Amino acid sequence: MSETKASPRPARASPQDGRGGGKGRDGDTGPAAGVSTVGARTDGAKIAAVRTDAATFEVVKNSLYAVAEEMKVVLAKTAYSPILKVAGDYSCGVFDAEGNMVAQGPDLPIHLGSMPDAVRAVVRAWDDIDPGDVFIHNDPYFGGSHLPDVNVVSPAFVDGSLLGFCCVRAHWPDVGSATPGSYGAVTEVYGEGLRLPPVRIHRAGSVNRDVEDLIFTNVRTPVERRGDLRAQIAANRRACDRLTALARRYGTGNLRRIMQEVMDYSEAMMRGLLGEIPDGEGSFEDFCDGDGIIAHGANQDETFDIRLKVVKRGDTLSVDFTGSDPQVAGPMNAPLSVTASGVFTALKMAIDSAGVVPPNSGAWRPVRVLAPEGTVVNARFPAPVVYANHEISHRVCDMVFGALASIIPERVMACSQGTSAVLTLGGVDYRTEEHYVSYETVKGGFGARPDRDGISAIASGISNTMNTPVEVIEMSFPVRVESYELLPDSGGAGRWRGGLGARRTWRILERDSRATVCCERTRSPPFGIAGGAAGAPARISVVEPDGAERILNSKGSFDAPAGSLVVFDVPGSGGYGPAEDRDPARIREDLAAGYVTPDGARRDYGVPDPGALLRGGSAAASREPA
Repeated sequence: MSETKASPRPARASPQDGRGGGKGRDGDTGPAAGVSTVGARTDGAKIAAVRTDAATFEVVKNSLYAVAEEMKVVLAKTAYSPILKVAGDYSCGVFDAEGNMVAQGPDLPIHLGSMPDAVRAVVRAWDDIDPGDVFIHNDPYFGGSHLPDVNVVSPAFVDGSLLGFCCVRAHWPDVGSATPGSYGAVTEVYGEGLRLPPVRIHRAGSVNRDVEDLIFTNVRTPVERRGDLRAQIAANRRACDRLTALARRYGTGNLRRIMQEVMDYSEAMMRGLLGEIPDGEGSFEDFCDGDGIIAHGANQDETFDIRLKVVKRGDTLSVDFTGSDPQVAGPMNAPLSVTASGVFTALKMAIDSAGVVPPNSGAWRPVRVLAPEGTVVNARFPAPVVYANHEISHRVCDMVFGALASIIPERVMACSQGTSAVLTLGGVDYRTEEHYVSYETVKGGFGARPDRDGISAIASGISNTMNTPVEVIEMSFPVRVESYELLPDSGGAGRWRGGLGARRTWRILERDSRATVCCERTRSPPFGIAGGAAGAPARISVVEPDGAERILNSKGSFDAPAGSLVVFDVPGSGGYGPAEDRDPARIREDLAAGYVTPDGARRDYGVPDPGALLRGGSAAASREPA
């Protein structure tokens, strides 16, 4: 078994009281002895043969995926908040009557493993489900991911018979708590905001005012939240109508059967692709920057470790997180389904790079994810989780690539930016005298691949959100974006260079703002693969009105005074292959574009005279071993 490690870590502080362990619902402390698993068909059943004729099967299968995609269009056109209507921080899906995902839209890979749990939570909680009902919940310990991700679930019926469910999971920029954006560094899930179990917000088409009033009384921007909720309900309503139409056209029983066949089809295709790659094992370990809780007497956040082992045998694959650290005090603890989403994302990209396997619950039956309970990758109640939803799943996705490099190096990519790089801002807008909450994820480097460079300033890994335009931010919130630029030399050197990180800066206008940052890779740079170098790490600071700069921790809340400038450098990404193997013509192009500086060319690529190379001189004369 080969083993790969990430970049060297800083010296680790001794364990502090209150870190690790956590308390379960039954009051026990410390990590549980058991190991939880997700995925993997365990009933021994064989994949059922498709009974539907090929033409009908393809038409209905594609119709189901078109339904999920149409949900996305409806939501984007009717949502209120920029993070939804512009950046696209949501996922839409169609599910069978048991809550298994039949079709997911072209949305966020971070939800591949956790969306089915959101629907199954409703199925478990309610026996009396009727046409026109709508359910809402966000509890990460009952089918959710983190509290800002709000699930709206609607049943689809035809002639009184349940076909399945439609679900939209959308990020709400605020769900209460002491911090605008609901992103505070707290030590229990109780402090992260309004926590909703599956509750009925519409009964038979009528609004449940009690539930609505409870929700909108506990958020800072109720008008915007109400608009986003209605957009989610509208998207579900459109999907339910489409499913009803499909059932009337092809027959209710036939549609139910085809929904199962679609999942079986994905399972068969994934098993076939797994069978084509060699058997093997690979391990990877990495450390995270911290959890946002600086222990008493310490002067910086304490790092923690994640370890995983990938074993591929025949048409199955397992990922085991045994050896990962116990859950931490701050909100860097992932529910197991969130961890699984990171695994599934990496596998979908590496095993199914052509995108031929429809993403649904069937695709993951050949995959088993194991993690000890009470660890940072399988949190126990009431551990806080809000940062982990994206930061741990980013980390897991990149680490699975690192482990797969021992089995299929020609199919994996170097580490991407490895963080969602979140900044929230909140306060009272001087223009309207109303509360505002801004939530942004800043895009950095996409990792280098075995046959091409990485991509700069784009969502990567488990994310698929878009850059929010500067104009939208400035119209919506009392800030001025003073720069948004690529960072030269931030892409890891290699035969194929990593994508560049970016710098985004916000000037706080007129009134103070309460801000929160959540990012990773400030202390563990995005690693390279196959001899490639690491990308540049993240850095965040506040430049006060008097010009003094204050460097911030990677996670936590801070005050940004009026007139101050928040500066966020998000990470680049790792390179692929040795830097000395890079084509000098590509180095010349990088120099001309400003992606690599002359100093960077000398330091990272061994170019003694970058000017001569840039002027088109002899590549051989302009290059020496790095």
